[in-house]
Amino acid sequence: MAIKVHVGDSDNHVEEKLPLLRNMEVPETERNLIQKAMSQTFQSTGHLANLLPTGSVLAFQLLSPIFTNLGFCDSVSRYMTAGLVALCGASCFLLCFTDSFRDSKGNIIYGFATFRGLWIIDGSTTLPAELAARYPLRFIDFMHAIMSILVFGAIALFDQNVVNCFFPTPSTETQEMLTALPVGIGVICSMLFVVFPTQRHGIGFPLSAN
Repeated sequence: MAIKVHVGDSDNHVEEKLPLLRNMEVPETERNLIQKAMSQTFQSTGHLANLLPTGSVLAFQLLSPIFTNLGFCDSVSRYMTAGLVALCGASCFLLCFTDSFRDSKGNIIYGFATFRGLWIIDGSTTLPAELAARYPLRFIDFMHAIMSILVFGAIALFDQNVVNCFFPTPSTETQEMLTALPVGIGVICSMLFVVFPTQRHGIGFPLSAN
């Protein structure tokens, strides 16, 4: 009776245990200062995912071409576009004060941060006072909210349909400002957010593994 040994399945099982994107055969090379700075820059840009709620930005990007009529605005579409920008900006501001946690069953529960602690939005549960006090409203939350709305404003200024709607024939100075202002806002807010990262995982923000 022949005995069959499946070597391929064993190899696959070993490969599954290896970390993702890690090749043991490639030696680690020493990097110079420029390469280390570039690596740190790329790592820092990962924090930007926490700076804006993805739902608000996605809604703006989907509705912007419709509300602006692809940049050819009349008086009605201009008011509609201004309302869209204001609504999405307010959403980015308010959602910075939301937070979440996992209950004993692993379900994600969202709340709104207050000075007394976390207030559960849907009212599905009531947190004990000592647990709710772990999520108080802090000064850094207002700082993140202001940075969030500034970055959203920069994204809105990067949208050519919005620019054409409010500035159909911009002057040279206005065009220079519309080009430089979003970049400056993005760089400054990115630096501040890297220095003062948020610990909240609210509605529309990436959740932690814990």
